[in-house]
Amino acid sequence: MTTVANNERLRIERFQLGSFGTNAYILVCKETGESAVIDAPDEAEKIISGLKGTTPRYILLTHSHMDHIGALGELRSELKVPLAAHAADSKALSPPPEMILNQGDTITLGKIQISVMHTPGHTPGSLCFKAGDYLLSGDTLFPGGPGRTNTPADFARVVKSITEKLFTLEDNTPVYPGHGEPTTIK
Repeated sequence: MTTVANNERLRIERFQLGSFGTNAYILVCKETGESAVIDAPDEAEKIISGLKGTTPRYILLTHSHMDHIGALGELRSELKVPLAAHAADSKALSPPPEMILNQGDTITLGKIQISVMHTPGHTPGSLCFKAGDYLLSGDTLFPGGPGRTNTPADFARVVKSITEKLFTLEDNTPVYPGHGEPTTIK
């Protein structure tokens, strides 16, 4: 577990888990101690350990690929908090998520507002989450470019998502992707 962001309101912890080195994040509202898990790749016990001293409220999924949901069953069973995902990716989840997220939704985590951005391309239901000054991009955006796509149409969709939604953010916005190291919008 590595602390990647820590200010007066919000702390973000990163875990690199599983055989793909997939990033999972824990967001903590420092005022209330409420927390949210973003993605559940593997090694649920490490994520659960990282939540100690916080009050878990949500599991948020950037998308439903196997390398992002391997620990989902165990986390849902242990934490007993709502799972939130986009409808287009929820078909791959069993049981289905308790919360369906759409473009423009806001999730309240203590005193923190998390904005939901629907960024299709990597998957039809790919989501990014903006918490405070930070963007958690899943596999939509990595240092140097977009995430993997399967068709030219999917590539066009992810480029449109990045251009129309993510490039509207400030250049110095920190970006925490689904794999690898952080970057910025610039």
